[in-house]
Amino acid sequence: MRAPAPPRPRAALAAALRAEGGLLADALAPPAGEDALAARVAAGPRAAAAPDDYALVVAAVREGYLLHYDRGRVVATDDGDLALLAGDRLYALALARLAQLGDLAAVAELADLISLCAQAAAEGPEGLAEAAWEAAAAALAAGSTPAHARAKERARAGDPGAIAALRASATAPGSQAPSHS
Repeated sequence: MRAPAPPRPRAALAAALRAEGGLLADALAPPAGEDALAARVAAGPRAAAAPDDYALVVAAVREGYLLHYDRGRVVATDDGDLALLAGDRLYALALARLAQLGDLAAVAELADLISLCAQAAAEGPEGLAEAAWEAAAAALAAGSTPAHARAKERARAGDPGAIAALRASATAPGSQAPSHS
């Protein structure tokens, strides 16, 4: 018996946007590479009933984040306004998918992630957004922990130890240690 193929969340995201049509479908780039964060979430116990959906959710939020603060990997545009709107659309797509799955705790986790990334972009420090991604992926895969909740509070408060706390919460027992992608 063969193991199931790992999810290809960037390709699934591109297919979903292509099916919607419109400006985002016209701005699709060929999805290259894998999305390690999405794959780790999909492999976690929280996503066991719908791993492809969870992988798509993480890929959509990650792409939305990249469109807001860097360059997308699935949607390629030099139009800053379109990138911002595309990022918002992808955040909405992800949160709606989680709501359909009935996972309101994951909706809250992604809302926290989005706000921590916005805070990191506005105030820093460097490394905060990636640490927030690592910690959120672990929480999405296996559920949040008290250490994770405390680490997010430290980040919101601008605590200099927040990055280390977020990374530690991502590798604490009961979580899955995600890698950057």
